[in-house]
Amino acid sequence: MAVLSRDVGGGGKRTRQGRRDADGGARAAREEREGAARDPLVVLGPDVVTKILEFADARSVARCTVVSRGWHEIASSDRLWAPKYAKLLKGKAHIPRMSNLRGASRLAAYSMSIVDGKRTRIMKEDLCDHVWEFRYKKAAPEYWRNLDPSWKGTSPPMHRYFHPNGSHTADRDDKVWGGHECTYSIMTSYVGEGQIRDHYVRINRWPPMTVSRKEDWRWEMSNHLYCYISVPDAEKEGGTGPLFPAW
Repeated sequence: MAVLSRDVGGGGKRTRQGRRDADGGARAAREEREGAARDPLVVLGPDVVTKILEFADARSVARCTVVSRGWHEIASSDRLWAPKYAKLLKGKAHIPRMSNLRGASRLAAYSMSIVDGKRTRIMKEDLCDHVWEFRYKKAAPEYWRNLDPSWKGTSPPMHRYFHPNGSHTADRDDKVWGGHECTYSIMTSYVGEGQIRDHYVRINRWPPMTVSRKEDWRWEMSNHLYCYISVPDAEKEGGTGPLFPAW
C-alpha cells in the first residue's frame, strides 16, 4: 500500500506540472494573439502598410525589414524600393556599376549605391571610366594660369583622360599639354590591420593628388597646383567604376 501511495503521489505531481505547462502554453498563445492584434501589418493589411511605407524615409523602411518575415517581405519589395532608388540617383554625377548587378533587388542596389557614393579609395576603373576637368589653382605659376581657359573665362575647362595601359592624355588643341608623354599611378599605403595611411594619385613626378568625393558622387583629385574633377556621366549604360571595389 505504501508503494501504491507513492505512485499516486507522483502522479499528482505530474498532473500539477502538466497543468502548469498547459497554463504557460495558453498564456504564450494569448500573448501571441494580443501581439498580432497590435501589429499594424495584421491590423491594416499589406497593401495599406506598403502605401504608408512609400512615404517613409529609406532608413526607416530598411529597419522594418528585420521586424518579422512578413515585414521583411513588404519592406524589401522592389515595388517599394524602385521609386526610392530612382530618387536617390536623381542629380547624381555617376551611377556605380556594382549597383547594376544582374538579379540585384532595388533595396540591394540602393544600399550598394549609398556605400559606393561614400568611397574615397579610387581605382583604375574610376579613373578610366570618366572624362576629367583639369584646372590650375591660384598657387600655380601665372604663366600656367594664363594658358588655362577656365581662369580667363574664355572657354570650358580643359579635359584629361586616363587609360587602362597607365597613360594619361589630353585634347589635341590643349595648350598646356604640349604633347609630352604622361603616365599615372595610384598609390595606397597601410598601417596596422589594413588601415590606410596614404592614398593618392600621381601624374609622372608631379606632386601627389589627394582624393575626395563630392555630394553628387563626383570625384576630385587635387594638390596645391591643380585639380581634377570627374565630369558627370550618369547616362552611361551599365554604370561606371569597379564591379567589386576595394574599400
